[in-house]
Amino acid sequence: MYKLDRTAFKAQTADQASKADSLYYKSLTWQERLKIANYLNSIAYNYPENTPPKMDKTVYSVRSRK
Repeated sequence: MYKLDRTAFKAQTADQASKADSLYYKSLTWQERLKIANYLNSIAYNYPENTPPKMDKTVYSVRSRK
C-alpha cells in the first residue's frame, strides 16, 4: 500500500514540477511505467489492483458489411 510522505515537499512552479515529473518518469522502464498506470487506473475506477472488471460485451454487436 502506498502512503503519502507529507515531509517531502518542494515549493516550485507548475512548469518546474512538470519538467521534474517528466524527467523522473522518462528514467523508468516501460514495465515500471505500465505498473504505475495500472495502479492509477485501479484507483480512478475503483477496482482491486491487477483484477480489472470484465468488459460488458452485450453492449456491442457485430454486423457484416456488404
